[in-house]
Amino acid sequence: MSADDEDGYTGPAQVVVEGTEIAVEVELRGHFQPIDGYYRWYGRIAPNAELDRLCGGRRKKGEIRTPDGSATGELSDPDPWGRYRILGTSTPPFTVPTTLAAVPE
Repeated sequence: MSADDEDGYTGPAQVVVEGTEIAVEVELRGHFQPIDGYYRWYGRIAPNAELDRLCGGRRKKGEIRTPDGSATGELSDPDPWGRYRILGTSTPPFTVPTTLAAVPE
């Protein structure tokens, strides 16, 4: 699969962790897994002091909201640059083209 086969969203979002909503910048991607029939989405959240304070470098359940939708997922440990990874299964928090006509050229 090439990078062109992936769907995604880059831009502003809100992440909700333990009832606290935080404005963040995200880069999200996703793809359909034909073997098990699930859509898997994932991405990175730009470094954010408030998010780091809430998560404390640990895994947490959270919700990500973009202008196109919202989804629950799991935030994992931050990488060396302070970016938390978020991943989820099923409906992503961004629009996914469902027809060839909807795919940008």
